[in-house]
Amino acid sequence: MYSLDPAYLNRLRFDATQLATLRAIGEYRGKQALFYQQVPELLKALRQTATVESAESSNRLEGITVSGPRLKPLILKNQPPRDRSEQELAGYRDALALIHESGPAMPFTANVILQLHGLICRYMPNPGGRWKQTDNDIIERHPDGTSRVRFKPTPAHLAPMQVGTLADRYRTATDLGAHDPLVLVPLSILDFLCIHPFPDGNGRTGRLLTLMLLYHHGYEVGRYISLERVIEESKESYYAALEKSSHRWHEGKHDIKPWLDYFWGVLLAAYREFEQRVAAAPKGPGSKTDRVRTAVQAQTHPFSISELETACPGVSRDMVRVVLRQMKDEGLIAPTGKGRGAKWNNKITSLVTNGQEGTLNDET
Repeated sequence: MYSLDPAYLNRLRFDATQLATLRAIGEYRGKQALFYQQVPELLKALRQTATVESAESSNRLEGITVSGPRLKPLILKNQPPRDRSEQELAGYRDALALIHESGPAMPFTANVILQLHGLICRYMPNPGGRWKQTDNDIIERHPDGTSRVRFKPTPAHLAPMQVGTLADRYRTATDLGAHDPLVLVPLSILDFLCIHPFPDGNGRTGRLLTLMLLYHHGYEVGRYISLERVIEESKESYYAALEKSSHRWHEGKHDIKPWLDYFWGVLLAAYREFEQRVAAAPKGPGSKTDRVRTAVQAQTHPFSISELETACPGVSRDMVRVVLRQMKDEGLIAPTGKGRGAKWNNKITSLVTNGQEGTLNDET
């Protein structure tokens, strides 16, 4: 809300590095159509992988995990959840599907925000889609038992009004067109997280809103490269940027630079990974060999032969093994072990490094 105040927006200034980053992201957006034409088969595999990773990483950021054998059936086959963790994951799965399908046409309003939160909590005993009734400080807890308050969000009685103001200011700023959408989107997400309008699920709702707002302005890399995974792999920087940029937010005197730099860095890393995978994908007719190679290049975590079989229906296990041996000899992949449980690693990896610092008792 405070970040989208017209006076605050008009005071913003950007250094040469930030302007170069904005130009680079804009250039990647211009290449999207070319990527779509070059490797349609790869896009299908990337989209499936990104869907799994997004649901997994966004929930794992909040300490919610689901066992490996259950993960893909739950997300890709819409199997019903069996326990609390699966309920959390299934809710995010449904909300993510809505964003991917309808995000570009969904307005940024209080009602849509409530709808997304309701979807996240649809399988939980306590219904979502309701504003918080009590104040909820964001507390960091350390392994030694100590803790500290990282941020005091908007009081509960003011949260609905501030969400409405945030939505109004985003719409006004977008309509005026005086500011780059790549500035308005991260500012809106920061304000949403500082308001923290729900008793739980704020971080996950914020990440869904990030995808939705980026879709509004044609930035579609989140369909093919999981932004949630990139955030999880850099979570130390994620939490640090949020804390730095939320300092004095209630006074409208906060420094937005750390959050903008982090947000743009995530988006740029995702686009670079997208381009890298498109460049490495085989071009030309879709032979069985090409299909297996494409499926391999879509993987961002260790994968098994059975997973490739699922991704390449109609391709025999023997053919999969032949292609894996070829790619190993070419130095593109490497085995992680031997025997029946062995997996493979794709050497095309994310450009964002992993980090970790403390845990939170509520979602940021």
